[in-house]
Amino acid sequence: MFADTTEFKTHPAGMGFALPAGVYNATPPRIVFGPGRLGDIAAEVDRLGAKRALVLSTPGRHGLAERVVAMLGPRAVGLYPKAISQVPIELARAGREDALRLGADCLVSVGGGAAVGLGKGIALGTALPIINVPTTYSGSEMTGFCGITIDGIKRMHTSLDMLARTVIYDPELTLSLPADVSAASAMNALAHCVEALYVATASPIIRLAALDGIRAIAISLPRVVDAPDDIDARTQALYGAFMSGAALTGGFALHHGVAHVLGGSYGVPHAISHAVALPYVTAYNQDASPEVMAMVAAAFGANSAARGIYDFGAALGLPLRLPDCGVSVGDLDRCAEIVVETDNGLNPKPVTFAAVRGILAAAFAGGPPD
Repeated sequence: MFADTTEFKTHPAGMGFALPAGVYNATPPRIVFGPGRLGDIAAEVDRLGAKRALVLSTPGRHGLAERVVAMLGPRAVGLYPKAISQVPIELARAGREDALRLGADCLVSVGGGAAVGLGKGIALGTALPIINVPTTYSGSEMTGFCGITIDGIKRMHTSLDMLARTVIYDPELTLSLPADVSAASAMNALAHCVEALYVATASPIIRLAALDGIRAIAISLPRVVDAPDDIDARTQALYGAFMSGAALTGGFALHHGVAHVLGGSYGVPHAISHAVALPYVTAYNQDASPEVMAMVAAAFGANSAARGIYDFGAALGLPLRLPDCGVSVGDLDRCAEIVVETDNGLNPKPVTFAAVRGILAAAFAGGPPD
């Protein structure tokens, strides 16, 4: 049984972006990558020694999830197409209870961040092994982090129990992803990469993965938007997502704090919150890490990292202002307060109310961050 809301608030795993001993550097032990590799799903369940896999998805991915259930045959104990964005604690609790009732011995999350997040929420406390089959470019399938929304506030949880045993990357599964959704999703991955370059727990290996991911996304995403059926472009974009997930294991800082509050407390779609906030948080942090920010700028052929990211998002036609996402000027003070309350101390510059309020004001007004 999940702990009640009070326990989640007070337990160290539920406070802000707490990391065990301040460090979290781990990736799934097995990656299966390439067109058509969804066909390996039954073998991967067998490899875990599992016999009763519960398949998770959103309602919108019900058809693909049913296909996975059919591929698993007698290995599937059921289909749970109830995932929604921001992982409400109530859904995580219900999913855990249903998994235990069905006698599931592993979880197969099929879809984007919502399905992956639900799998993590169920695994938190049950330690059921996870196989992730991502169909978007978020990169969250690679980590043991999960933002769970409790009483309207999205709080980061960290556990190796939420780290997938296997991730299957099949670019063919992304071909049906609309161009605008692809672009927003990849901005989520880009945010993971940018923040990984300056977060306090980053390592040289993580920084290499982050830079590789930025380059892959910068090159492939315009091609995906222009030609959504280009499988080579989709493959490169999915590789960028893979690298972003590897980089994300270095930890989170201010940008993710802002994005998670916009999503968990104000209903901004998770990928869009990254697209809107990233240029302005990058501008704030730019002078704290000038060397790595110069590398980001170079990847976009820009004079600054913040301007390069802003122009990239604008060229993709993504929303770039908070009012375009339903956030009002009256929301900004409380939003800033929650960001400061849930900060984890890993940002290279101080996370104060004035600083966050200034970032939100800039994102509200829109325009080039420089």
